[in-house]
Amino acid sequence: MKRRVLMVCGCLLVAVGAVGIVLPLLPTTPFLLLAAICFSTSSQRAYHFLLRSRHFGPYIEHYRTGRGVSVAAKVRAIVFLWAVLIISAVFIAKLWVILVLAVVGIGVTIHLLMLKTRPSDAKKPSRCVSEE
Repeated sequence: MKRRVLMVCGCLLVAVGAVGIVLPLLPTTPFLLLAAICFSTSSQRAYHFLLRSRHFGPYIEHYRTGRGVSVAAKVRAIVFLWAVLIISAVFIAKLWVILVLAVVGIGVTIHLLMLKTRPSDAKKPSRCVSEE
């Protein structure tokens, strides 16, 4: 019974984490980490599937190894965050809601900027050999 409950919880956490990929105010990594814990206890097959997943595996791996977040991911997250917040503010158009959205946006932006930045994966330029 315990294994089934953990398996269901793991699946729900993966679903919430997946939604968090596209919704800027919903974090992805904590839900995927909790899902990994549930799966590690309930199903090694599901646990390994999650770790090897092309979409979810990197979130867990980067957290476990402390590698950080790429600059591109930070930029995408901040741009998407503010786009959604501005669209929400325009549709709601109440001052107190706009203020709350601004405070949340500033807080999340600061959090994202303070995350460790992963070094660039770009190749170093090759050394030129002069012709004699």
